[in-house]
Amino acid sequence: MRAIGHMPWVIEARPAQLMPEGDWRTWLFSGGRGAGKTRAGAEWVRWAALFAGHSRIALVGPTLLDVREVMIEGESGLVRIETDRMRRPVFQPSRRRLVFHNGAVAQIFSAEDPDSLRGPQFEAAWCDEAAAWTYGDRTWDMLQMGLRLGANPVALVTTTPRPTPLIRRLVRAPDTVGTLSRTEDNAGNLAPSFIAAMRAAYGGTALGRQELDGVLLDDPEGALFVRGQIDSVRVVLAPPLEDVVVAVDPPATSGAGADACGIVAAGRAGQAAYVLGDASARGLKPLDWAGRVVALVRVSGAREVIAEANQGGEMVRQVLETAGCPVPVRLVQARLSKRARALPVATLYDQGRVHHVGQLAELEDEMCRFGAEGFSGSPDRLDALVWAVWALMLDVRAVGVRQL
Repeated sequence: MRAIGHMPWVIEARPAQLMPEGDWRTWLFSGGRGAGKTRAGAEWVRWAALFAGHSRIALVGPTLLDVREVMIEGESGLVRIETDRMRRPVFQPSRRRLVFHNGAVAQIFSAEDPDSLRGPQFEAAWCDEAAAWTYGDRTWDMLQMGLRLGANPVALVTTTPRPTPLIRRLVRAPDTVGTLSRTEDNAGNLAPSFIAAMRAAYGGTALGRQELDGVLLDDPEGALFVRGQIDSVRVVLAPPLEDVVVAVDPPATSGAGADACGIVAAGRAGQAAYVLGDASARGLKPLDWAGRVVALVRVSGAREVIAEANQGGEMVRQVLETAGCPVPVRLVQARLSKRARALPVATLYDQGRVHHVGQLAELEDEMCRFGAEGFSGSPDRLDALVWAVWALMLDVRAVGVRQL
């Protein structure tokens, strides 16, 4: 069950839409909205029924209506993709099944009723939008117990991913193989205005990365910052600001293998901070990162630069002045760990007092991984953010720093 054979779909499909090679029990096809997940699922079931000899197949969706309207009778559903009317499968709604011309049967099930999967047994299953299943784990467990016919019973899961317990479980399972498709990958079958509108509205946002790029965005256990909280107080424009600073966390070395130079601008209005921009970059020479700092100072209207001096000391100030920094440079030195310094800032985020202006995807990715088990690398963007918010919102003694 590892080759599509002579079906025309092989020519039309993108690689992510074709069944992976190798031995697996679950194929997890994650994709954005309109990325071609339904077509891939329908074509796979058609192949399983007509060419692989699977006579008993399960079709599982969020609801019975979803199975009928999307998986069976939808634009890319099982009935619509069969161009030969004599071979078109027949849907029997009263019996909740789809019958192919060769006698293969696909039974339909709803994730609202996991126990309906008790009793039947299958050789293959197509599970659509599993991230939206009401009883995800229980439905999956019931299906697995019935997926027991043939030499190698398998399931295809097509979904726009969300960090639900079931999706996390599937991603981590050793017998799962995954493919990924973005909405834009299927642009040839979508209205150009749709692609442009979605990118304009959601490009770079957590929602856009999930719903358009098909990326599973999860907050790992132990992380200090949470995407949902950042998104909940995000703003398009900052109000008139009383103060603005740019913070820089310089790398200890330069060149391709060096840590990134964290460069973040933030401002304050009343009791709230606003993160205005992230100009961080990796592999820069000192005058190059200093030039980025100066450019951000000018764009943001900052009154001063806050620079961590643990690496470089007074040389950091000299590099910035050589690059033409138009505002004072204040050097600070950390005595506490990165986590200890970040905790007071994380508390401000929890209180809804720090707003991100627009989308800062790379900074937010780093924030939402920091502190979690398995996090590695230097959180340079986050370090710069912490210094900026500290300078605007927190007492010096609260984060254990010494001004130079």
